[in-house]
Amino acid sequence: MVVRVQSSAAGVLALLSEPDPVFKQHALKSLHPLVPQFWPEVSEHIALIESFYESEQLSKDARDLAALLASKVYYYLGEYDEALSFALGAGSAFQVESREHTSGEYVETIVSKAIDRYIKQRSDEALVGTKIDLRLQSIIEAIFQRCIDEEEYRQVIGIALESHRFDIISRVYDITHDVSLLSYAMEAVLDTGFSLSYRDQVLNFLLPLFPAPSSRTKSSHIHSLARLLVTLNNPSLTVPLLTSLVPKERLLAYQFAFDLVEGGTRDFLEGVGKELPQGKEGTTEIFDKLRHILGGRESVKLYLEFLKRTNKVDMLILKNSKDSLEPRSSIYHTALSLQNAFMHAGTTSDVFLRENLEWLGTATNWAKFSATAALGVIHKGYFQEGMNILGPYLPQNGVESQIQGAAYSEGGALYALGLINAGCSSGQTVENYLCETLKNSQGEVVQHGAALGLGIAGMGGRSANAYDDLKETLFSDSAVAGEAAGYAMGLVMLGSANQTCAEEMITYARETQHEKIIRGLAMGLAFVFYGRQEEADETLRSLLAEKDPILRYGGVYTLALAYAGTSNNDAVRQLLHIAVSDTSDDVRRAAVTSLAFLLFKNPGQVPRIVQLLSESYNPHVRCGATLALGIACAGTGMQDAVEILEPMTKDGVDFVRQGAFVALGMILVQQSEASSASMSSTRALYTKVISDKHEDPMARFGAALGQGLIDAGGRNVTISLQSRAGSRNTNAIVGMALFCQFWYWYPLAHCACLAFEPTAIIGLNEDLKVPQFEFVSNARPSLFAYPAPATPPKKETAAKMATAVLSTTAKVKAREKRKAAADSDAMETDDKADVKKDGEVEMKTEDGGAQGSDESKVSTLAKRKAELNFEKIANFSRVTPVQLGYISFPPEGRYQPVRPVSLNTPLTKGGKVASPAASKKGTGPLGLVSERYAGGGGILILVDERPREEAEFIDLSPPAAPEVTANGSAVPNGHAHSERNFHIALDESTPDADPPESFEYPFDNDT
Repeated sequence: MVVRVQSSAAGVLALLSEPDPVFKQHALKSLHPLVPQFWPEVSEHIALIESFYESEQLSKDARDLAALLASKVYYYLGEYDEALSFALGAGSAFQVESREHTSGEYVETIVSKAIDRYIKQRSDEALVGTKIDLRLQSIIEAIFQRCIDEEEYRQVIGIALESHRFDIISRVYDITHDVSLLSYAMEAVLDTGFSLSYRDQVLNFLLPLFPAPSSRTKSSHIHSLARLLVTLNNPSLTVPLLTSLVPKERLLAYQFAFDLVEGGTRDFLEGVGKELPQGKEGTTEIFDKLRHILGGRESVKLYLEFLKRTNKVDMLILKNSKDSLEPRSSIYHTALSLQNAFMHAGTTSDVFLRENLEWLGTATNWAKFSATAALGVIHKGYFQEGMNILGPYLPQNGVESQIQGAAYSEGGALYALGLINAGCSSGQTVENYLCETLKNSQGEVVQHGAALGLGIAGMGGRSANAYDDLKETLFSDSAVAGEAAGYAMGLVMLGSANQTCAEEMITYARETQHEKIIRGLAMGLAFVFYGRQEEADETLRSLLAEKDPILRYGGVYTLALAYAGTSNNDAVRQLLHIAVSDTSDDVRRAAVTSLAFLLFKNPGQVPRIVQLLSESYNPHVRCGATLALGIACAGTGMQDAVEILEPMTKDGVDFVRQGAFVALGMILVQQSEASSASMSSTRALYTKVISDKHEDPMARFGAALGQGLIDAGGRNVTISLQSRAGSRNTNAIVGMALFCQFWYWYPLAHCACLAFEPTAIIGLNEDLKVPQFEFVSNARPSLFAYPAPATPPKKETAAKMATAVLSTTAKVKAREKRKAAADSDAMETDDKADVKKDGEVEMKTEDGGAQGSDESKVSTLAKRKAELNFEKIANFSRVTPVQLGYISFPPEGRYQPVRPVSLNTPLTKGGKVASPAASKKGTGPLGLVSERYAGGGGILILVDERPREEAEFIDLSPPAAPEVTANGSAVPNGHAHSERNFHIALDESTPDADPPESFEYPFDNDT
């Protein structure tokens, strides 16, 4: 029997017009399976179906069926809000429908819309006080219960967070007691676009739910707790936790203190230090040590010592760059200064400068300023000796020199002083000195350096005195000094959202005629509203509506920094709109670049977002895309980003190529040739571009910067906008925002060093000493090895051309040879023997060469096969961010960390650390893509399992001063020492008092 296929719903629809309610109910029931196919026909009777839902003559079941039918029709019509409203009225009929297998898509859509409406109504209830539909409430409660029954706890927490249902989060935690769910809730509210006020509500709710941490269990939530406390920025919540750990868990308290320093703001750390109790007998020393750690200087000292000891700068790369870049050109001199500064950042090694005094002396004007400021990058963190190192270049007795050209080195030295003390909590000493110098100086160059130094050294300090001094400099209306004052005012008031300061800055920016001052103030405003999210919205609207493109440029950066790290969809959408619609190329470029500041916690999204922008007809948009990729994907080695950038290194516009070279250096920092297929080709490209004298200067400048960034910090730092504590790295974000301004002002490129993050594991015992021990990296050593040293270029020798021989000459020689052979048989025999011997030797040579090449191939393969799958690493050594996931401490070892080394450890089913080969493939050639810092590495407090045994420690005292050779020059050892007063262009025998003029850079020797 053939089943008839129904071709129309007209017959069933006709029953709806019958007067008998039984027929109507039968029609409604029969129409439900027909709706997916005949919904256009059914939709013509939607008014009648709605009337049945409201009719009192029909039974409750019939009215529910009518509501459900209307809901389905509206669903197919695309009217989802109406569909949801009728589904809510369907009551039990919708519950029955949700269990039907054939209605999956319809039910999922309605449930999704129900969740969205519930979230909106909950938000309105919190703001306005509107009541929630009880029918909607019952559906959501059923969803919660179903997810809990199916153990889909993360879905429950996600809906609960968006709908402000803290009771559901408590309920889930009471059922599971799974701390990772609390960490998930914390990360969800921090890394998505929730408002600041609601974010703080959630974090304050989660904090008491976390169990007390213990060093014995190595609780993984220690990372989350540190990040939560840093984000709340409330000393009154942090102090009780630290106090509760003393004295039983004092090692864990020390670890917390170090982790707080990694991500905490300056005022927060100072507040915690002040509120810590003095302690009683037996605990006084512990609290004193905690205050010492929270001061931040201990961390800075340890990282500085690490960078000094493990410096792996390849001096041949710098030498090749110096030989290729013409020093008389200001742009090339600045490029090499920046390359050297980045490569030696934090290492205190001034070897290159001491060996190239003649090159240094060719700098003039602002190139001299940049070269002096480079000392601040090289000695960054060496706060104990900052004044001594820069003493010869600073204004003497607070008064600027009258020597021609000296102002540039003095201004650069003041800027360098700020860079040295950035993030060191140096107190008021350096800031007071810079304030006094700023007030006493009359020259705009010295004022420029003093203002920049004051802004960086006092970043986030919110000092009213410093702000007033800078404002006074601003009102002098000097373009050079005013620009730096604008930047510095924002840096001092970083993240304060102070409306008075903002109004003063906007007002002056509208009044002044100097573009440099407007740009400085525009960026300063962005710093004032850093991290303030919706609090910056009003100022944002006014800035983005300005006619002046420089103020709109500032508005773009204000938007980026206010929502930094949140991945806020509305902010991303607004930036993309500006990137394709603004009339100013500068604003469009800034909008694309600013995407990096919003999305750096999700670097995998950035290549997809900027893919089309990187192919834009507008070169400024393409340039912005390069920096967006570089900043957001910095240190990841992400192959997707590299594949976009590599074609852009051949772009027809010089500044696009410049951006591509810089971005590649950021992305490939600390990658090895084994982990990134593009590493060797990128290095070769840098060398080729720098040495090509026909290449555009801007492209060569970008290649020099990229070469400096790829080997930054002696190859021992990465670039990351997220701290080890998992929070935003404020110094890094500010540093990168300032670095992007090198488009207008090259000296600001030095600020990139604020984003350099040392990658080390530094284990400390209870006394904060560094013991000697080893831990294990469960990966092939070649994956995380230092790059091989550069090889000197081979001298090419011209191949000898074969002498042309005429055919007639050849015939004559052949006849003579046959005649000579006939004259003497003995000679013929000897000649044949010689030919044979020569042939044998030649054959042996060829065979030997082939054999040698085969042997080398075999040996290379043998080495690869013989390479171990693990290596032992000594304490105080480099460990890259990706490598952290493969680090383990042997259970039988003497020292064990009080917290997990990393949250990103890939484990196998057996619970052991997986090898990289077994890990999930990523976008890189070996699946090794760096995760963002989610806590881990850095300074680890260790438990000594065998305290009675004598321990060996690493001596952190400064090494001996360098030997002096017969000609009086120091033997370079790559370190700067506190015992010596040796400076560039300064004779060691010169007395400290009343030094001669030769102590300065020999800049004035320029002819």
